Amino acid sequence: MQRVLPVRLILENGIVFQGQSFGAERPSSGEVVFSTAMAGYPESLTDPSFKGQILLLTYPIIGNYGVPANSETNGVSDFFESKRIHVSGLIVQDYSAQYSHWNAVESLGSWLKEENVPGIFGIDTRKLTKIIRENGSMLGKIEIDKNEEGYAYNKEEFYDPDKYNLVSEVSCKEVIEYGEGDKKVVLVDCGTKLNIIRELVREGLKVVRVPWDYDFNTIDYDGLVISNGPGNPEYCNITVDNIRDAMNKERPIFGICMGNQLLAKAAGASTFKLRYGHRSHNQPVRRVGSNKCYITSQNHGYAVDESLLGSEWEPWFINMNDGTNEGIRHKTKPFHSVQFHPEAAGGPTDTRFFFEDFAKIVKS
Repeated sequence: MQRVLPVRLILENGIVFQGQSFGAERPSSGEVVFSTAMAGYPESLTDPSFKGQILLLTYPIIGNYGVPANSETNGVSDFFESKRIHVSGLIVQDYSAQYSHWNAVESLGSWLKEENVPGIFGIDTRKLTKIIRENGSMLGKIEIDKNEEGYAYNKEEFYDPDKYNLVSEVSCKEVIEYGEGDKKVVLVDCGTKLNIIRELVREGLKVVRVPWDYDFNTIDYDGLVISNGPGNPEYCNITVDNIRDAMNKERPIFGICMGNQLLAKAAGASTFKLRYGHRSHNQPVRRVGSNKCYITSQNHGYAVDESLLGSEWEPWFINMNDGTNEGIRHKTKPFHSVQFHPEAAGGPTDTRFFFEDFAKIVKS
């Protein structure tokens, strides 16, 4: 029988949860956040928007469908949202070491060990989720007294991701091109999920992926996409300035998640941190001025204060749970953004049509 190593999660308010390790046997620290998604852990763990965070999954049984192979098509992973795991740790209630799925090649535990990411199971995730809901997202640290060789780790300090420019850490470092379309779209990589690239290429567009601080206005393009990304958007003023300059060209602009926040800042608005964020595959949003609603996939800790938008802008979508902004658009120009993920990997595909609509505008 495989030996299971005791491990604990310590919250910044002093509460301690005892569990068992199923990932890398090392200490770690970050912001503890929860996601109510029932599936899609390979996509979530490789989503750069989770950089600096310890992810708590509320669905009780995790790992039963394993992990797919890291295969690629045209330089883009077939199943993951980036080249590596970005979470600082994973917390589940019941870990399933036995897996069964048509494209699984290894267990979740073995993948976490390969990526040097701690995993904890055996924790009362309902209690932990309630604590976060009542107190807001908080810092936490994972500690292990001894590993299998008897080595005692030094105590981990609390790491606060809000104090760092995480976008600069996860963005690409050079310009990368995808697709063979006649129309060229610049993708500002603030921590982009790869499915955004897949969807744009699927629409017949050539994608030029550039770093978060790259002056894309120096090149010729037909449309601009601003990606999702982790952390506080206040660190991305360089990107905001470039977006503001891009508005003078009046070419189509489409922002997603962090892209919504950065476009809003370029339009004069500000952002604020949510109590515990939106991280799930079942967030309902409503189109402003109608009763049309969509079920969306989301992963963000900050939101837009739409009251500070310039007079030429208007809110586009609203969250049905807490009334926060879920998108903005310009009243006369082809500039718009959404706070949710229309590429939804994983999650519902209800809003994939945003890529189709954006491609039509770019090609017109």
